[in-house]
Amino acid sequence: MVTGGGTGGHTYPAATAVRTLRARLATAGETLDVLWIGTPDGLEARVAPAEGIKFTTVATGKIRRSSNLLKMVSPANIRDMARVPLGVAQARKLVSDFRPDVVLATGGYVAVPAGLAARMCHCPLVLHEQTVRLGLANRKLASSATRIAVSSESTLPLLPEAVRSAAVVTGNPVRPEVLAGDREKAFGALGLDGFDRRLPTIYVTGGAQGSQQINDVVRGALPWLLSRANLVHQCGPANVAGLQQRAAALPPELAGRYDLTGFVGPELPDVLALADLVISRSGAGTLAELTALGKPAVFIPLATSAGNEQAHNARHLEEAGAAVALLDDVTPDRLQDAVSPLLADPARRVAMAERARVYGRPDAADRLVDVILSAASG
Repeated sequence: MVTGGGTGGHTYPAATAVRTLRARLATAGETLDVLWIGTPDGLEARVAPAEGIKFTTVATGKIRRSSNLLKMVSPANIRDMARVPLGVAQARKLVSDFRPDVVLATGGYVAVPAGLAARMCHCPLVLHEQTVRLGLANRKLASSATRIAVSSESTLPLLPEAVRSAAVVTGNPVRPEVLAGDREKAFGALGLDGFDRRLPTIYVTGGAQGSQQINDVVRGALPWLLSRANLVHQCGPANVAGLQQRAAALPPELAGRYDLTGFVGPELPDVLALADLVISRSGAGTLAELTALGKPAVFIPLATSAGNEQAHNARHLEEAGAAVALLDDVTPDRLQDAVSPLLADPARRVAMAERARVYGRPDAADRLVDVILSAASG
């Protein structure tokens, strides 16, 4: 049984683990029966059926966090917390009926009722944490877990002492297709005829919906960037028109080096293979992919991420020399200052890539499957 979701950070590692486990069992002539407990409006509701996984939902309660404790006692929070007991009862019935050998929880609010139900039904529970620090759901479930799979060695000293013996470092599963890109295919897939192959290529992304903050900063630095590099800019579908107006004002030789797209789909592995430098948010999934590939990166963390985890992730890699973190008020000038030495010095990019690769675990899905099978066998 799988539970977790809401975002890609919780969803894709679970989907990749299931795919890897299926392949592992298939080589032994065995099959896998999976049930995913998620939310009706989370990403997992689309991903699980697409992966051929049975999917169902339970009631969940979302905590709207605030540094002001009084604001936490809001009608919305009280209403949602009242739904948790119902969700636990629903999840307990599902666990009792499905009788899984093991439950994998990857975080998100929906993981809490299913994880608690696993404990009530004496079913082995494996947690997987994508970020350096345990997310709220996994913190609540840690004492119930048979094993806690974490993505970084740096997580171990941050765990409560009582649960450290249950922890194992697996890394964060990365979709295998992401690791198999071909830079030459990117030129054909995106029609990058105007790119100057003598220059480095930057890939800018703010996630599937784009990031207004990143788009605005890149817009302000665009002529400067294009005088030094080619640029693939994934800006989000709603932001294309405004940036197209900016691109139309560029000199022709610069405009040819600028590929603007709302969304990057199946060609993402090839775009990542082409990129000499990535400018992006610093979510757990992005970090897993970029470190597995060994890509130099300039991170602009999402300030409103839960527990400020994106800033923590970015700082962690910056301290290791594996990335640059731009925190607080990010301006075009600050972006230029961060990018300039990396564009000017290929050796610096290579050194940063090597340090990033140290933190990458391209075999994370197999490691997590080892943990799941171990917990299932007792």
